Amino acid sequence: MSEHDDHSFTDTLLTFLAGAATGFILGILFAPASGKETRAKLKEKAVKTGEMAREGYEKLAKEAEKGLRVVRERTSEGVDAIKDFLEKKKEELARKTGRREEGEAEK
Repeated sequence: MSEHDDHSFTDTLLTFLAGAATGFILGILFAPASGKETRAKLKEKAVKTGEMAREGYEKLAKEAEKGLRVVRERTSEGVDAIKDFLEKKKEELARKTGRREEGEAEK
């Protein structure tokens, strides 16, 4: 998942939540109801919006964990590849050095 996708998801989630909260609050404020009823509805909707935000955060956190796992795996694979490459080069160098020493010993 690219960094752009992460920002896009977060931006979309925050925009949705802000729009939903704004729409609800305006609807409640302009609806014919008593102050007590209005406060109760606002409290209920605030709780629901908080739950939606928490769920969105949890989803974002899970996606971040997946991304970190992938980065760790790829990093580990890269380190292993570098170790293998260096080991092969050491062996090649040892073979070349051994041949030179044999040639010098024969002289």
